[in-house]
Amino acid sequence: MTDLKGRDLLEPSDFSEAELSSIFDLADEIIADPGAYTAKGKGKLLAALFFEPSTRTRLSFESAMLRLGGEVVGFSEAGSSSAAKGESIADTIRTVACYADLIVMRHPKEGSALVGAATSDVPVINAGDGGHHHPTQTLTDMLTIRRRKGKLDGLKIGLCGDLKFGRTVHSLIRAMRSYEGTEFCLISPEELRAPGFVIRDILSSSARYTETANMEEVLPQLDVLYMTRVQKERFFNEEDYIRLKDTYILTPGRMEKANSGMIVMHPLPRVNEISTEVDADPRAVYFEQAKNGMYARMALIMKLLGL
Repeated sequence: MTDLKGRDLLEPSDFSEAELSSIFDLADEIIADPGAYTAKGKGKLLAALFFEPSTRTRLSFESAMLRLGGEVVGFSEAGSSSAAKGESIADTIRTVACYADLIVMRHPKEGSALVGAATSDVPVINAGDGGHHHPTQTLTDMLTIRRRKGKLDGLKIGLCGDLKFGRTVHSLIRAMRSYEGTEFCLISPEELRAPGFVIRDILSSSARYTETANMEEVLPQLDVLYMTRVQKERFFNEEDYIRLKDTYILTPGRMEKANSGMIVMHPLPRVNEISTEVDADPRAVYFEQAKNGMYARMALIMKLLGL
């Protein structure tokens, strides 16, 4: 068994392909027999520190720990912590590490998880740091792709929408670039193109990529379509947000142009970018993806705690 005990997860490249596979294998085992894992975390405490709002990530981590038989403490907004009094991230994490066996943190500032991990005596998991990375969403996404497509290599992945600020996109690209035969199709308006550090990630690997503003012309070629919302909270100018927010809307009509094996993913929440009529399409897996998030995080918790 691959040993990840005591490790931090700050960005997707922190784990090798073999280490990621061990997490996915364990998640598959949990999905197959969840009852066998209900006491694995007994006596362990997870601290969930969310300085930024979250629904799926926070609740899936809490559900994961509780389903393993452990306990959860923490807060769901910065205003209910000593951050409101001016306490630094480093001091918050160092203090919480005195009480918990594992820390999960989300923060609006890029690099915040790295700062926190540097002062922690227990493993730290990055649950999203600004527009930088969201590695546990990437575990969720990769588990879903592997379960649906049966593999992680040789796939053409379309990433559509907000590629500039979308940390889920940045993380998925960083993780998937190392798999043989990966090709990315980056679909966005000019203003929301993937930033330079993401393109450099791709260029540093054997993966290939193309960029386009036209979703419909590439749909027939894709194995995976990863939709994202245009994130209002990342914009400084509301006029720009309003102008760009409905650039891409996936409808049943557009789904007719996609191949029969393509799956549609979304990290959620969605706004208008996927019509609710698409939910009935068997290729739409975003709610299955959300459920897989709990199992992926159960497996990750077990690995980091050596359970």
